[in-house]
Amino acid sequence: MKTLSGIIKAPTPHWVGNGFPVRSLFSYHDQAARMSPFLLLDHAGPMRFPADGMKRGVGEHPHRGFETVTIVYQGEVEHRDSTGQGGVIGPGDVQWMTAGAGILHEEFHSSAFSRSGGDLQMVQLWVNLPRQDKMTRPGYQAITSADIPEVVLDNNAGTLRPIAGSFDGQPGPANTFSPMQIWDLKLNAGGQARFDLPEGWTTAVVILEGEVSVNGSDPVGDGNMALLSRRDTGVRLQAAQNSLVLLLSGEPINEPVVGHGPFVMNTRQEILQAFEDLQRGTFGSL
Repeated sequence: MKTLSGIIKAPTPHWVGNGFPVRSLFSYHDQAARMSPFLLLDHAGPMRFPADGMKRGVGEHPHRGFETVTIVYQGEVEHRDSTGQGGVIGPGDVQWMTAGAGILHEEFHSSAFSRSGGDLQMVQLWVNLPRQDKMTRPGYQAITSADIPEVVLDNNAGTLRPIAGSFDGQPGPANTFSPMQIWDLKLNAGGQARFDLPEGWTTAVVILEGEVSVNGSDPVGDGNMALLSRRDTGVRLQAAQNSLVLLLSGEPINEPVVGHGPFVMNTRQEILQAFEDLQRGTFGSL
């Protein structure tokens, strides 16, 4: 079994734009090597928004050198980017955006959600790109809930949806540049599940709702994350109550990480080049 490296406690929430109250469970600024290939994880909500029709979210901004993965659990998010892609994603849907050489995009609550109001809960995960792929052509994968297989776990433990990677012979729909597993789990109260993940990979268990013991740990509450060692393979989850869990596992990218805000590259010079290219308009336009 993998040993528990530590529990990352839910930090104080902060606002991203005026639409996403997030807790950043980790960031490349101080945990790049430890969490590779993952760069950042923001857990937004759950929060209830009024039915006032107000436009809430984050306006036009750039990215380069990595991918953003947005998973919606409650509410609706509308996306638009400089490749001409966009759309609305709701509960169970995922948008996987490859910034690559450079992209501009915006993210807002959908118009329908703004009018109706309600609860919003989502996760945005930043995934690093290997050096050879950092300047790849920008792209967008719109993944609906129907695209993601749902596997029933043994002994009525719950269900698992592989977004990336695979589980029990069921491949997830996301195309990735490096090997990883991103699994969306719903565990029933009292449910127990055991998984084997590749030795040497980064592995983290994010508790979005509920309370879960990870490899025999004390229960880990919602908004917290359990980080496991890269040695060994076994991961055992036991839910004390109905729980929503995001399991992340990926092969580390053993390359330098130099980031500044929305740009994550390998060198300081590449960051400066990104700002220059943005000013020259090479990221396109919305």
